[in-house]
Amino acid sequence: MENIMESDRPLIVPEPLRPGDRIAILSPAGIIKPEFVYKAMQVLQDAGYRPFVTPHALGRWRTYSGTPQERFDDLRQALLDSSVKAILCSRGGYGAVHLLEDLDRLPLRENPKWIIGYSDISALHALMHRHGIVSIHAPMAKHLTTLKGRDDDAQALFEILAGEPQLYSIPPSPLNRQGTAVAPLVGGNLAVIADLVATPFDTILPDTILFIEDIAEPVYKTERILYQLRLSGALSRIKGLIVGAFTDYAPEVDGRSMEAMISSMVADYSYPVAFGVPVGHVDHNLPLQVSLPTRLEVTADQTVIVQPAGA
Repeated sequence: MENIMESDRPLIVPEPLRPGDRIAILSPAGIIKPEFVYKAMQVLQDAGYRPFVTPHALGRWRTYSGTPQERFDDLRQALLDSSVKAILCSRGGYGAVHLLEDLDRLPLRENPKWIIGYSDISALHALMHRHGIVSIHAPMAKHLTTLKGRDDDAQALFEILAGEPQLYSIPPSPLNRQGTAVAPLVGGNLAVIADLVATPFDTILPDTILFIEDIAEPVYKTERILYQLRLSGALSRIKGLIVGAFTDYAPEVDGRSMEAMISSMVADYSYPVAFGVPVGHVDHNLPLQVSLPTRLEVTADQTVIVQPAGA
């Protein structure tokens, strides 16, 4: 399979949502507690939308919400239903990669819609990037439930769904490398996207801005992943790097932090690098539109990420 994004097909931004639009809540990977789904439904209802739960979203099969076929069926039905305007993935975990080959055969560009989620959902963002459709790396059901949709991240998500531009200002980090880049934004969970390198779902393409995050991965393992990206040429062909949250890991015996290791791995390149960006498995998880042309400005005073109105 060729990488479709190498063709000249125009980028598609799903239409902004309007009050009363339908949002499917489904579980393409791990098992989710029903309470998180039902309370997230209430948050979406309060925001003016009509959410519904797909047939297998609350299921259980081994460690997944359903068999691969059941999870695929939920996604296929939501993706092909013209009345559904967005898809909120309930949680990550592991399992979205099971669905990529079958989803790739669907006519996704005929009825584009927002896919929302992060962590393992990075695999679905890679799918949408391959088909030239913007998606949203953003909080999921548990976040919406815990903070009741009243936090800045949920409000930013609703603004993106409404077609509004986003500008984020982040305090500086001593590890930052200053500079400016303008390019499509790609990335997500580092372990997930690294496993897709050299496949048709590889998103770390030339002239992109890459953002990364991860959870519970030791420093040495993350370093090994970055070496794979470095040796494959992936780290040399991007135009900028956004380092999100790397959480729940133990520092190395010598005390080297994850951030220090990442800084050393990209020291030979000249593009801007921004550390300390709140993206990933943290309470403050900025929504980012994947595949959308984005401006990254890293100065001595701040990091600024600008994403224009998509449609």
